[in-house]
Amino acid sequence: MKLTTRIGPDTIAALNAELIAAAVDRGLVDVSWLRADTTVVPANIKYPTDSGLLTKGIAKITGLVDRIQSAGAAGRTVFDDETPAARQAAHRIGSKLRRRNETAKEEVLMITGELAVLAETVCDQAKRVLRNARRMRDRPIKRLRRMLADLDAAIEAVAQIIAQTRLRLSGVTPAGKSRRVSLHDGDARPIRKGSLKNPTQFGYTGQATDNIDGIVLDYEIEPGMPPDAPRLAPAIRRIIDAVGQTPDAVTADRGYGQSSVDVALDDLGVDLVAVLRKGKVSARRHAIETGDSFVELVKWRTGSEGRIAALKRQHGWDRTRLAGLDGTRIWCGWGVLSHNLTKIASLTH
Repeated sequence: MKLTTRIGPDTIAALNAELIAAAVDRGLVDVSWLRADTTVVPANIKYPTDSGLLTKGIAKITGLVDRIQSAGAAGRTVFDDETPAARQAAHRIGSKLRRRNETAKEEVLMITGELAVLAETVCDQAKRVLRNARRMRDRPIKRLRRMLADLDAAIEAVAQIIAQTRLRLSGVTPAGKSRRVSLHDGDARPIRKGSLKNPTQFGYTGQATDNIDGIVLDYEIEPGMPPDAPRLAPAIRRIIDAVGQTPDAVTADRGYGQSSVDVALDDLGVDLVAVLRKGKVSARRHAIETGDSFVELVKWRTGSEGRIAALKRQHGWDRTRLAGLDGTRIWCGWGVLSHNLTKIASLTH
């Protein structure tokens, strides 16, 4: 944990760059063909619900206030422990959901509204505790300052959850780009990538670009679900800068299928861009997409699914154990480093 907080994502990225540079010096990196694909890197959270987040938020704030008052700060400030009432409400929601009818749905919404009111009361009382604790004449000890900062962050997170809960109760779906799905991981977002098993996942979107030997030459982790197409050319540009060579061909799935991608990669000097376009194409485009070289590259592209699967199965991309965007970039960066070390070591034998 100390190494993780001291190093940061930039240092991990630099380690990966040094490894690629060392492999380039030994002539082990082939950039003739490159392929890119994106995937969801799930955050280390349970499936979020408004009632569940509100209940956890109330419990978290209550625990922090108890620790602060036990440390001798704001001891006279009134704070009511509403955790039992919140958990009882959450239990009632679970019992209503078993009935699976419209009446039960209305009752669930009503109980969720009660939880939002309860959470707002808890936040108001916690703000008074925070304000009075900061008025201490004696300078607070380091541990107490850290607890006050944690309480401030928890109040802000719960306030955001209350706001989006009330939006949902009014019939409005909160925007996915700003929707909070976790108390401890404020950067995680809902993502829909078309998976039949998990239609909606919660976390980050990762992109990996590898070569014909399976070495991941570029990776990036972004919050939410940014569009795929604008991410391809910058990734290829970074690879060209790192390796000092321009790839002969680049391929990716239909999510990258835009004419602007072809133009951007052509400007970088790529000879063949094998990315299928979405929807019905013109006769001229159809002739391009049925060419032998194009088809061969598209077939090779399907292997990127296996590369992603290997990163998930063996190198931690199945779920980040570090919270936040920086934490996820650190976690996935370590995974890419271990993956590339294995691949490059196999090429030296």
